[in-house]
Amino acid sequence: MANTTINPTRMELTRLKGRLRTASRGHKLLKDKRDELMKQFLEIVHRNKELRKRVERGLEQANGAFTIAAAVMSPEMLEQSLLYPKQSVELEVGSRNMMSVNVPTYTFHTRNEDPADIFPYGFAQTSGELDAALEALSNVFRDMLELAEVEKTMQLLAQDIEKTRRRVNALEYVMIPDLQKNIRYISMKLEENERGNITRLMKVKDMILQQAHDFK
Repeated sequence: MANTTINPTRMELTRLKGRLRTASRGHKLLKDKRDELMKQFLEIVHRNKELRKRVERGLEQANGAFTIAAAVMSPEMLEQSLLYPKQSVELEVGSRNMMSVNVPTYTFHTRNEDPADIFPYGFAQTSGELDAALEALSNVFRDMLELAEVEKTMQLLAQDIEKTRRRVNALEYVMIPDLQKNIRYISMKLEENERGNITRLMKVKDMILQQAHDFK
């Protein structure tokens, strides 16, 4: 049922029609944004699955090698070998805009690009499996960082998709139908008033004609 508290005037009708045009354009833009967000989201989900498999595989290799190293080396020697790290990492956190959503970017830089700097010990008294474990961890670190970036991006996009979906539904099922009903209500009222005016004018005309006839 149309809102009967509105003022059924031509000015109000013009204002509501303007709001309806704006709401319709906004609805289309938001639907396009929602569809593009979903496309981007599904691509990131696919990338997330690939990264997670690689990270899990790398961590499994590192854990297996470290387990063997712990079995063939004494706990004291193992702890001493890893006590003082030789390499350091600097992490840079930034952001980029993806469909009006600010998503994070993570970049890291090592102090030294020499691959041998990941081993903070001599090779004489340590196991080769310990070398393999550290190398596997070093190789998987970049994928772990990208995985963290991708998962946070997925979370932010999912939140924005839900927010956009609610806005689209509010426009499609609440605001636009209400505006259309109010426009129909005002149009009917104006047409009714117009018919009433025509009827009154016809009656006045008949009265004038009748008076002119009687005067003769």
